[in-house]
Amino acid sequence: MSNNNNNNNNNEYEYNPPAKLFSINTQAIMYNWKSDPVQRMTDFDFLCKRKNPSLVALVTPGAKKGNAKVFFGPNEILIPVFGTVEAAVEAFPAADVFINYASFRSAYSSSMLALEQASIRTVVIIAEGVPVGDARRLIAKSRKLNKVVIGPATVGGIQAGSFKIGDTAGTVDNIIACKLYRPGCVGFVSKSGGLSNEMYNILSKTTNGLFEGVAIGGDVFSGSTFLDHCLRYEKIDEIKMIVILGELGGISEYGVIEAIKEGRITKPVCAWVSGTCAKVFPTEVQFGHAGAKSGGNQEESAESKNEAFRKVGAKVPDSFDNFPQVIRETYQELVAQKIVTVNEESDSDPPVVPINYNTAYKEGRVRRATGLVSTICDDRGEEPTYAGFKISELIENDVTIGDVLSLLWFKRKLPKYATKFIEMVLILVADHGPCVSGAHNTIVAARAGKDLVSCLASGMLTIGPRFGGAIDDAARYFKKAVDDNLDVIDFVEGMKKKGIRIPGIGHRIKSANNLDKRVILMKNYASENFPTTRYLDFALQVEQYTLKKASNLVLNVDGCIGALFLDLMESCAAFSADEIDSIVEIGYLNGLFVLGRSIGLIGHALDQKRLNTPLYRHPSDDVYYNVTTVDQF
Repeated sequence: MSNNNNNNNNNEYEYNPPAKLFSINTQAIMYNWKSDPVQRMTDFDFLCKRKNPSLVALVTPGAKKGNAKVFFGPNEILIPVFGTVEAAVEAFPAADVFINYASFRSAYSSSMLALEQASIRTVVIIAEGVPVGDARRLIAKSRKLNKVVIGPATVGGIQAGSFKIGDTAGTVDNIIACKLYRPGCVGFVSKSGGLSNEMYNILSKTTNGLFEGVAIGGDVFSGSTFLDHCLRYEKIDEIKMIVILGELGGISEYGVIEAIKEGRITKPVCAWVSGTCAKVFPTEVQFGHAGAKSGGNQEESAESKNEAFRKVGAKVPDSFDNFPQVIRETYQELVAQKIVTVNEESDSDPPVVPINYNTAYKEGRVRRATGLVSTICDDRGEEPTYAGFKISELIENDVTIGDVLSLLWFKRKLPKYATKFIEMVLILVADHGPCVSGAHNTIVAARAGKDLVSCLASGMLTIGPRFGGAIDDAARYFKKAVDDNLDVIDFVEGMKKKGIRIPGIGHRIKSANNLDKRVILMKNYASENFPTTRYLDFALQVEQYTLKKASNLVLNVDGCIGALFLDLMESCAAFSADEIDSIVEIGYLNGLFVLGRSIGLIGHALDQKRLNTPLYRHPSDDVYYNVTTVDQF
């Protein structure tokens, strides 16, 4: 016989793992866990009317201890998450199944570690393609310790009505259809997880269902063999018949054949070895699994294995299409012999597992009001979109920050002169030295050792009516005055009578003899590029009148930005009158100052950190102390 034999131990009789690997009380630990398999396991537990979920611990290598939230029926529960296998095992010594979702690169080390834990009896390796040398070392270790390895390259296994591994048997609907929520009388073993699901369906229609099923895995060397599981099934009283689905390649099936011949397996065996079509191929062909190859020795062919099963008395069909009939006849014989008792009560309906919202939503079975609304961007596709434009489109078309701002703030493309003005504003308001309120607060926070975000927030919180927050108010007052056709004198004197300082007029440093260069730059740009500037014209007329009262009552940056933004919205013809009113009222324009000034505030915070400046204390000689003595408490 070929040496490609999954029975990698010559002392089969010395290897004597427990007959029952799982029960209604089985507890498991999942390593490198995935949310879908976790939820499917807890859904199965609920279907089986378990009092508690089978998964008691999850392991994320290197993570801090925490919890994962999952559903158990209609209720949410927390499953502890650990950073090491040892910590999980110590916390849950009754857990004896280790389900390993590590990649093929790290499956060996984590599985070996699990085998070394005294409380772990069964290790399940999901990954496909584990190196042959690693697989053989794991097999040797497990047999030495009398433990069971399922996999590599497996979906896992299931004991109907009690416990299932990961994604075994698929969805809740499939589990219910295959009646896996309650035990039957069949022990099943295969290499393939996908074909196992098909067989569970067949068994539910031809027998009273599955008791236990295992997919040993499709890699060349499996941690456990057909024989290992069939010998276990022989010892389990609830199992009355054994069904095997083999495949061409390797000789693992011959271990079962020899055991039947020697009388070590006495229960009825129904077997089929897939791959009979391989004979039509003139050369070697790889069928799916790593171990399923044609072109080897004749004894590795599906025909030879099927014939060998027939010779020792196993029930073998002439094709897979007839496999269900063979299984049905074998089961009916057991019923006729009263070896199997049909219990119709066992088919009572299982509890209803609530459908996940995401699944129901995709299927159009539920609806609910959304909690958030977004009309500016969408992140659901392959790449985010801004107002309908893909990010890649924006990059490819050399879009600037002004263009992006127009899309995200105003939901439209503005003309180039408008977006350039927006960028000019951001540049002009980016910073105004370390002495203004925002920069000062940022510097003090940075020198106190605060993080960058805290420093920025400290400076931002000073922005308001007295510092940088007058753009919106300037726009509101200038717009109302112009729209109402107010005379400049009536406007100024009217504000004075109301006791309201005119937003956008006045500066602590600049004056008629020392105009703010930033204002000059914006006025020049507008005169060259804006189609109309009637709001700016009004603001300049106000400035001429207020300068007669005091030389520092000049049009400042806030006022100039507010007036020119009104002119921008009106002149570009992209906004309706109602939209312009809404933009001014909502507070869009102050956003320009906030966005631009954040650049400078971040700069000040980084500057202080780079200089490693010490904690700031304001000098006492810059404080006027006027403290009076209190007579008594």
